[in-house]
Amino acid sequence: MYFRNYQRPTLGHTFYAFNNRNYRILWPANFFSLTARWMQMTLLAWMVLELTDSAWLVAHVGTFSLTPMFFLGLISGVMADSFNRKVLLRTTQGTNLCVVLIMTWVLFTGNEQYWHAYVMSVVIGASWSLELVVRRTVIFDLIGSRKVTNALALDSIGMTASSMLGPLLAGILISQIEVKGGYAVVCCLYVVSSTLIWFIDPPARQGSTIKPVAVGKDLLQGLSYSLTHKVLLAVILVTITMNLMLFSYRHMVPVIARDILLIGPALMGLLQAGDGFGATLGAIMIASRPKIRYHGRLFVLGSLLAMGSLLFFSLSPTYWFSLPLMILLGTGVSGFATMQATLTMLVSPANMRGKNLGVISLAIGTAPIGAIIVGALAERYDAAFALTITAAIGFVGIAAIGVVMPALRGRISQ
Repeated sequence: MYFRNYQRPTLGHTFYAFNNRNYRILWPANFFSLTARWMQMTLLAWMVLELTDSAWLVAHVGTFSLTPMFFLGLISGVMADSFNRKVLLRTTQGTNLCVVLIMTWVLFTGNEQYWHAYVMSVVIGASWSLELVVRRTVIFDLIGSRKVTNALALDSIGMTASSMLGPLLAGILISQIEVKGGYAVVCCLYVVSSTLIWFIDPPARQGSTIKPVAVGKDLLQGLSYSLTHKVLLAVILVTITMNLMLFSYRHMVPVIARDILLIGPALMGLLQAGDGFGATLGAIMIASRPKIRYHGRLFVLGSLLAMGSLLFFSLSPTYWFSLPLMILLGTGVSGFATMQATLTMLVSPANMRGKNLGVISLAIGTAPIGAIIVGALAERYDAAFALTITAAIGFVGIAAIGVVMPALRGRISQ
């Protein structure tokens, strides 16, 4: 019976969401914006390194960019449910363009200071916190529940591809036209993205004036709903575990590459791109599926694959064993990331969708705490040991969540 009803994945299924005109505009707009974001993180980190020659101060660029997600996650969900989403998207893109123009002017006048990178990182992180929730709710508005998994998988393809292209392009530009030239290119990308956003016409949603008391009520409503819904609670717990125990590996890869794998910067760059390559492949495989029956199982299995790959990566003594493990890690992350948003939106009522995505953003905002944990362990012992401990704890934690919360393993109605 199963094989009789089986539908083979096809490229047509992969690009189904592009049948929607608005999605055909939203996807490249998001891709250009994300590429510019990843470029900025690389450019700012390099600027701080040149100005201070301090790895500790460079690490704060990532910390400042992630911190707004923790504080603004819930608020962004309330805004996505209360304001006109098209206006919110235009506002975030316009804000990005304005601050990038200011930073470009500072660089070309030669007045840059290392703390400018932290200010930019906070603005980038705050804009991303709002844009992430609003964009995903707009995708649901455009595509609907039936093909939202396909659309979000395509969204993940754009995110992972930009995470490879952005740093690569930034590195090339730094070597050719310095950080200020790279920022000029970032400006151009934001101009393109902002222009495309103006041509998007999602289903109308009237805005409203939000009072402080109403905001507090909505925040508590979203948090209460998420914590009492069995599937959403499981998604939150897995998300926190992944951000505490997995994603800080990015800061440790250069250390492991130099001190354990004994490789140079070129191979190290390829190693860092491995997870993005794997995530892109995973997202394409998910998008090509005509129908996914058990979203939660893919969510858990993807998370376990990522954690297991990181555990073996931390124990690997050779580069050519580490590289495929990074690709597997990225493949697992694509299952986690795509199903995280899909599950949240499928089980949420229309008036709670943005609020619940905001709660997920709050869970994502625990990432800076994970960076502190990994950094402390690495300083006390070494980078490989830090990843071994966190990956082992994360693997056991996610497996336990999958076992004790059976609602996550069930079939989600669409």
